[in-house]
Amino acid sequence: MVKPTAEEGKYDIYPVFPLQEGLIPAGFNSLATRLAKERMVILDGYQGIFFDLIRSQLDACFRAAGLRVAWHDAGKALLPAAETERLITPFLGGDDPLFGTRTNLKLADFFDQNILKEIHPDPAADLNILYGTGAALAGWKGCLVYFDLPKNEMQYRAREGAITNLGAAKPGPAKAMYKQFYFVDWVVLNRHKEAIYDRVDVLCDGQRPEEVTWLEGIDFRAALTVMSRGVFRVRPWFEPGAWGGNWIKEHIPGLPGDVPNYAWSFEMIVPENGIILESSRKMLEASFDWLMYGHSKEILGNCHPRFQTEFPIRFDFLDTFGGGNLSVQCHPREDYIRNRFGENFTQQEAYYILDTKEDALVNLGFRDNVDPDKFRQELEKSATEKTPVDIPVFIQQHPSHRHDLFLIPDGTVHGSGINNLVLEISTTPYIFTFKMYDWLRLDLDGNPRDLNIRRAFDNLDFNIKGDRVKEEFISRPTLIAEGNDWTHYHLPTHPRHYYDVWRFHFRSEITIPTGNDCHVLSLVKGRQIIVKIENSPAMTFNYAETFVVAAAAGSYKVINTDEDEAMLVVAFMKSVR
Repeated sequence: MVKPTAEEGKYDIYPVFPLQEGLIPAGFNSLATRLAKERMVILDGYQGIFFDLIRSQLDACFRAAGLRVAWHDAGKALLPAAETERLITPFLGGDDPLFGTRTNLKLADFFDQNILKEIHPDPAADLNILYGTGAALAGWKGCLVYFDLPKNEMQYRAREGAITNLGAAKPGPAKAMYKQFYFVDWVVLNRHKEAIYDRVDVLCDGQRPEEVTWLEGIDFRAALTVMSRGVFRVRPWFEPGAWGGNWIKEHIPGLPGDVPNYAWSFEMIVPENGIILESSRKMLEASFDWLMYGHSKEILGNCHPRFQTEFPIRFDFLDTFGGGNLSVQCHPREDYIRNRFGENFTQQEAYYILDTKEDALVNLGFRDNVDPDKFRQELEKSATEKTPVDIPVFIQQHPSHRHDLFLIPDGTVHGSGINNLVLEISTTPYIFTFKMYDWLRLDLDGNPRDLNIRRAFDNLDFNIKGDRVKEEFISRPTLIAEGNDWTHYHLPTHPRHYYDVWRFHFRSEITIPTGNDCHVLSLVKGRQIIVKIENSPAMTFNYAETFVVAAAAGSYKVINTDEDEAMLVVAFMKSVR
């Protein structure tokens, strides 16, 4: 895909990391020419890749070149669907519509190893190609081509019924498929990716199978090396929702307009985001996971011993401008998420208010006289009888203003109100929201939204109430340092938070040391900045864009391109806990 021209000074929905010219060819003719010189080729890739279409496209190119190609389908060695279902059932949470447990399986467990080993090349063929998810497990010695797929595209294909889960005979309901993706498929597929990281000879972008772009593996890994010592931005993606608003629609150009709203912008939820490499305006998207498998120490720095290849910080937007209140919710405590779901750390959040209207509120913390039993009775009655709950009787409502920071450690009751554009700063786990009350509304398909009252009450901290909420759970900025035209503030997070937050105000330029910490940043005021790091390409970022500076960068200079003051929020992990 050719990179669309972005509007100068406006949010870019296709951020790229630039490579040298001519490194990303496009089209199956170019890929077939690259592979024609091989004797054996392994086409591996993520679940959801359209391998039959890829085979058809390549085969036409090979036949036109007069090559006799023997094709071998690795999918024939997959376990029968019923056996696969028995294998994964312990990790799918029974009849729970949302939650399971992160699997300890490997991709090899989904294959009959005897059948896989019996797939042999045809000695009479000019070229033998073994293809399908997990093809590299067969142990063939040849050119390894990996077709990657961004997880948002995988979800779109699942919703359309165009793909199946790993080892499944047919597509299922979208929610059930996503649950298996999260707790089983992505886990085993990512472990496989990590295992073959150094072996990939060609990386292909599999999301547009009729206009494939590809990159030599050695060039791909070289690009990741540069990224791991510098600055980059992942590709955001956007989703409508029951409570979604219109801020994103009005402020971010280039998005499809045929949706009712945009509730989320997934600015940096790296288990799902991709990174786009660009050469001669051609784009290739690969999952963020590759960067962590090759360079997690350089990216994370001080917190690498704790988080290894898991990136620990996420940024996303919650848009309720002209929309609805978020559900009344909480997130699991550390031991709960570890024991019940297999996660290594829990979901801790903070709401940074990027934009708001005068009447906007945030629901946060209990009232001083809250009766937990009465609250639960009201919630359960509402769930069964569809009666409204008078939420302000139980939960505090706080006016929200631009650049406020509301602190939401695990177990805290919360939810944004209408007319906020929230920059949600959080640890990476992102699906573990226990909704207690959702204002009696339906989802975009007309179905009731799932509630988790029991799980919420297993985790709620009813001591987060009264005056303590304003004192401990709404951050009060403190000045750290200042210069001629800049100030550096600390926006303290709660002691239970894993991460901390700074904010820089500046008119010309500032230099920020990383201190061997990974910094995740957003331009929360100002039109545009340029970030410069030694031995790394200078990158330009616009208002509301999120980007990352790797710990290994050492320090970075941020230049404000306008005369008006710019403000930059920086999140980073606290000392290892």
